[in-house]
Amino acid sequence: MTDLAAEAKRLSGKEAAELVKDGSVVGLGTGSTTAYAIEELGRRVREEGLTIVGIPTSYQAADLGRQHGIPLRSLDDVDRVDIALDGADEVDPHRNLIKGGGAAHTREKVIDSAADYLVIVVDDSKLVGRLGERFPVPVEVIPMALRPVMSHLKTLGGEPVLRAGVNKVGPVVTDQGNFVVDVRFPSIEDPKGLELTLNSIPGVVENGLFVGLADLIIIGDRADGTVRRME
Repeated sequence: MTDLAAEAKRLSGKEAAELVKDGSVVGLGTGSTTAYAIEELGRRVREEGLTIVGIPTSYQAADLGRQHGIPLRSLDDVDRVDIALDGADEVDPHRNLIKGGGAAHTREKVIDSAADYLVIVVDDSKLVGRLGERFPVPVEVIPMALRPVMSHLKTLGGEPVLRAGVNKVGPVVTDQGNFVVDVRFPSIEDPKGLELTLNSIPGVVENGLFVGLADLIIIGDRADGTVRRME
């Protein structure tokens, strides 16, 4: 990553963290760009006396929150989520997303959907004209249903691949103890329809299509390190 690219991520994460108001319940997303937002929230807690509660979307987000001194709770402990800060693997012109590169999309969708305001932080490489151009759709599957789910995904025109672990033998295992199947589709004309269709397959827990959830996209430009917004 070039210095400008890293700076773009840092500035976009910082800008997202600045939107958080005192007393907020904050969804803490997963990923490299969101990590900068969590770091900045921690700085605000320490240096500005910001009072917040963080709701992490993954073990990674929880660990980062603790490292930076953010008090953590679960959805069982709060009545609302005021704002969520999260990342994405693809963003289309309508602010629809593909998420799940970190295999945390199920918890992310639960917390992001519960938030009154969802801020997505990305760099400009994540912008696409149509979802699925570069990134497959991650589908979380309970292990015993893997074979029939993959067969069903093929009938929908997808090309499913079980995601393999890194530095381990075997598949990726999510925080819920499930597998992730990455599915490439030739063209995603109707993201909402596909989202609902995928979630109707028995054995599917959740998929990485996030349609109509994002309120604001903060974009870091890798070429010059600037930040812009898509609202």
